[in-house]
Amino acid sequence: MRRLPALLVVILALVVGVGVGMLAGKVVLGPMTSTAEVAPTSAAAGGVTAASTAPGPASTASEAPSASPSPTPAPTPVLVPDPLDGVLVSPALAKRHVVAVMIDDLWAARPQSGLSSASVVWQAPAEGGIPRYMALFSEGSPPAVGPIRSSRLYFIAWAAEWNAVYMHVGGSPQALAVLDSPQGAGSVVWNADQISLGATYMWRIATRAAPHNVYSSAKAMQQLVKALHAPASMPYTAAWQFAADPPLDQLPTSGSISVPYPQNVISYAYDPATNSYPRTVTSEGREVDAGTGTRIAPKNVVVIYMSFGPLNDGSNKGRLEAQFTGSGKALVFNNGTLTKATWKKASMTAPTLLYGPDGQPVTLTVGQTFVQVVPLGTTVAYKLGRLPGPGTSPLPSGAVPPSPSPLGLVGDWRQVL
Repeated sequence: MRRLPALLVVILALVVGVGVGMLAGKVVLGPMTSTAEVAPTSAAAGGVTAASTAPGPASTASEAPSASPSPTPAPTPVLVPDPLDGVLVSPALAKRHVVAVMIDDLWAARPQSGLSSASVVWQAPAEGGIPRYMALFSEGSPPAVGPIRSSRLYFIAWAAEWNAVYMHVGGSPQALAVLDSPQGAGSVVWNADQISLGATYMWRIATRAAPHNVYSSAKAMQQLVKALHAPASMPYTAAWQFAADPPLDQLPTSGSISVPYPQNVISYAYDPATNSYPRTVTSEGREVDAGTGTRIAPKNVVVIYMSFGPLNDGSNKGRLEAQFTGSGKALVFNNGTLTKATWKKASMTAPTLLYGPDGQPVTLTVGQTFVQVVPLGTTVAYKLGRLPGPGTSPLPSGAVPPSPSPLGLVGDWRQVL
């Protein structure tokens, strides 16, 4: 009987504990390995519903969030060779309509703008011993191009190889007769004469004296393509074949080329570090693009020998005409070497093709090409540098091997055709 009060105390403590647990929403009866949650009392059910809380994804608060899926990698851009110079570009740029621009080369026109951005640059005699350029733009986007000058028929023939939009300021009667005919409406080229178009796409700048002050830009050139209703994209096929730069240890150590015109002597000094031919011109020295500040240094220099004669158009300006179809001799300089080649052009719109001594197409180096067209009888002087390493390294197929000269130079040549 003395233990009865103690027993009552224990029972009373249990009752109080259960009551407190029920008030808290949980019932704990001794050591448990699981916890029973008491659902809120439902007035409709009039009782208590127990819900199981076995550990799981929905009830484990400490579980780390699932990793987010990896982003889908962006597709690698598809690049294709530009048909004019072999440079890898987007398919859209490779099909962009070629624009040909006539560019002045009188001393007052130097330094010119845009030449460094052109894929191919033609230079040929015009009149009075003054040569003229025609720059072909495909993927290049120059901020400025000029000074733009007048047209000649043989330049139209080279632009016609790409059905180019042909930008000029007037021209010889012979050239204008073609440009003002259906041939200038897209069947040969797309005539873009500043005289008839006005200053929207070609304008005069105040810092140069006329007539050496007509300029354009990449933006204006693309607007002009649309204005003439010329196709924005063309299904071009490369006329020349290209290869990448050889390794530096396979390139000659030096070399030079000199191409004379009566009013401008063009000199190239081969640079093996860039595998290019930095250009120097009369009265200017190192030739730099005035629009970009870039030194003009093509990857390929092609010399084409062609028959020229007086045009006799009644103008008394000494204009010339050229035999731009047929075939003739050519010199192809690239990778520090020389290939004695033959050029062939079958018609006004056919490409000017280059073949080596073996009759196979000459392979050019990916990048810009300058084509120097000179009259028959012109003396073109060049020197080929030594190949690096011990002994004699082989030159590419069709190339002219260097040989000692009385001056101790290697490949001291003078080519007269």
